[in-house]
Amino acid sequence: MRFSTRGQVDPFIVMDVMEAARAAEDAGRHIIHMEVGQPSTPAPRAARAALADALERDALGYTVALGLPALREGIAGLYRRWYGVELDPGRVVVTAGSSGAFLLAFAALFDAGDRVALGEPGYPSYRQILRAMSVEPVGFATRPENRYQPVPSEIPAGVQGLIVASPGNPSGTMLGREPLAALMAEAARRGISFVSDEIYHGLHYEGRAVSALEISDEAYVINSFSKYFSMTGWRIGWMVVPEDHVRTVERLAQNMFICPTHASQVAALAALEAVDELEANRAVYAENRRLMLEGLPKAGFTRIAPPDGAFYIYADVSELTEDSQLLAREILDQAGVAVTPGLDFDPHRGARTLRFSYARATEDIAEGLRRLTAFMAAR
Repeated sequence: MRFSTRGQVDPFIVMDVMEAARAAEDAGRHIIHMEVGQPSTPAPRAARAALADALERDALGYTVALGLPALREGIAGLYRRWYGVELDPGRVVVTAGSSGAFLLAFAALFDAGDRVALGEPGYPSYRQILRAMSVEPVGFATRPENRYQPVPSEIPAGVQGLIVASPGNPSGTMLGREPLAALMAEAARRGISFVSDEIYHGLHYEGRAVSALEISDEAYVINSFSKYFSMTGWRIGWMVVPEDHVRTVERLAQNMFICPTHASQVAALAALEAVDELEANRAVYAENRRLMLEGLPKAGFTRIAPPDGAFYIYADVSELTEDSQLLAREILDQAGVAVTPGLDFDPHRGARTLRFSYARATEDIAEGLRRLTAFMAAR
């Protein structure tokens, strides 16, 4: 049976690293996980309790395609609380994780053959989802001096879309209000659809992240309960779209997904109110970040752009290797620490970079740094 050409997307290398780490653990080794881009904490207690209650009293059948009205209202309230933005809940679309949001956004905004710009390094699934939809991803190199965030002059010519992430993955760096506004203004001037990936909002350590909705309503803003809310496997996210796009997205959602998972929506609604627990998680990440920013340079990983948010540090290791996959394998085999090669995030420069995640417990991060220091000293 034949394959489609658009289905031939690249593998997600971090998943291969996770599998190698799992195999090492099955063989009896203790592995420190710095490869995984997910919290080690469970969903908030209130979310789990709300679902347990709902399971006893509700069939949890289909919801409307755009999501439970109460959840859409709750998400609108989050924008009021976090950003001071008064958002019409009717513009909120609940999705099957941010991945579902990207599918809906790309289907609503782009035609086969369109070209969409994205900065490199960046989240690899942007490229692969676009390719699977017969849309051409157009990567462009962002610069370390700009902390791996794009600037208007770098946006390629002849594109129909631009994806920007702040905080970014793998860099963890953020765009301030003026740089974000400049990118959005340039996109508007050139008639480019603007997609703002904000799934790491809430995970900031100094100044807070700026939402594109603080600047303009003419953007698709994508977020998720996966990161700040510790609900990766629940596959529940959302996006905010311009008012005149809601019906188009709704029709797509009806046909592609029917509705987001009802059980996850119930849990997500309760998670919105779990502020104390979620902020306690963020305090752990803040301490982990402090340890990483102190410990990685001491170990020998000195060329990093200090992260503002998320839970990643992206390191240039070109003085150590031209093959980050091989280096990551050596670190796993010899130090028992799983890290991610940069090739996932930058197909051109990623052979000379590594991503370190600090999403695990603080004692794991401290032990991982001890192992990395010993590995580098012996190398």
